[in-house]
Amino acid sequence: MNNLEELLENCSKDQTSFSKLKHLFSELLEEKESLAAQLNLLERAISSDYDSILITTLQLEEPGPEIVYVNNGFTKMTGYSREEAIGKTPRMLQGPKTDRTVLDKLKQRLKEGQAFFGHTVNYRKDGSEFINQWDIHPLTNERGEITHWVSYQHDITERKRSEKKVLDSQLEFDRLEEESKKTLVDIDIQGNIITSNKAFRDLVGFDEDELKTRKIWNLLEDEKVESFKHKFDKFKPSDFNDITFELKLSNKFGNLVETEVKTRLLSIDDQTVIRASFENKSLQKRIMAMLRQRDVNFEKMFDITKDFRYKISAGKAGSSVILSLSDTYQSVTGFEISETKGLSLQQVVHTEDLWKLEAHLEHVRSGRPNTEQYRIKTVDGFINVIDYAKPVWNEQKDAVIEIKGSISTEISSEAATK
Repeated sequence: MNNLEELLENCSKDQTSFSKLKHLFSELLEEKESLAAQLNLLERAISSDYDSILITTLQLEEPGPEIVYVNNGFTKMTGYSREEAIGKTPRMLQGPKTDRTVLDKLKQRLKEGQAFFGHTVNYRKDGSEFINQWDIHPLTNERGEITHWVSYQHDITERKRSEKKVLDSQLEFDRLEEESKKTLVDIDIQGNIITSNKAFRDLVGFDEDELKTRKIWNLLEDEKVESFKHKFDKFKPSDFNDITFELKLSNKFGNLVETEVKTRLLSIDDQTVIRASFENKSLQKRIMAMLRQRDVNFEKMFDITKDFRYKISAGKAGSSVILSLSDTYQSVTGFEISETKGLSLQQVVHTEDLWKLEAHLEHVRSGRPNTEQYRIKTVDGFINVIDYAKPVWNEQKDAVIEIKGSISTEISSEAATK
């Protein structure tokens, strides 16, 4: 920072200009930290659906598209570091057993500007094989022109190995690594929920005992519910074996989630069971929108009218007072700044989320930046937000005296009116 200040001072014509430049760069650095933290939160949010994400340029002919971005999941799945991957082509993962037919189909789909879903053998940095499933989509700019490809990737090696065993044996969802990456529920032929994994319970907000008292259609809320429910009146295997549905889930808080549901039939203890795998399409749409904005202009990823900043005192739990709020607080919440200044942050947060807020602030009081999601009060109810907060130290750098935070609604879920 000292070197940067020296550079800024040398570029300034007077002390006033230097102070303005210094303040501007401080704001930019804070924004960069906030965006990085929120991008990290986004990546963690989708880690249960995809092992890896990479973004490439458009070029399909030799030497192939160039990788411009990979997430941490890519490095874990392939063994290549970000530095080793950026600037290379995804062809670095191909090898002797990679299916050329699949690659040709992939290339043709992308030439047509279409999405592609498929899988083939790829190779890690150490030479070991794995089966890589791709879900590739175009990224477009504000004029609708395709600028890049984003590839969501999933290692399905274990699923392929265990597929035959799965058909005639009961699975403990949360113990089988491959299945635990999915959002799954088992249903009997009357529509009763038999069991579900943690990912599904998190998605709908109900615990296992609550789900066992419900029919699967009790969790749905759209015009297709009756049609779906009718399939259980006269059960036919052909209605559920390897079938895909598009349905809207209504979670415990009344929020609607668009999902793609893939069903297949299992025989477990001589009982026919429908295993349904839910894919959160609402989340995917937010991810696509976020990545598209990031591709156009990273600094504009978050609309300023959907953010606000705050500063609070670093008092003990429950005693932190709001010292200042940015002008956009009113556009986000509908409340006047004067109505809120002087209150504690706890007074504007949903009571059910206070434990999350306290843990979040305690983390920052200990001297470490932190990111958390919770619900805040607005004139219309409550909305989900993401808060990136950092400590403000005293001159001696031995005590945290204030906490500065940046709150955004941009990648939060639907409004939480409860």
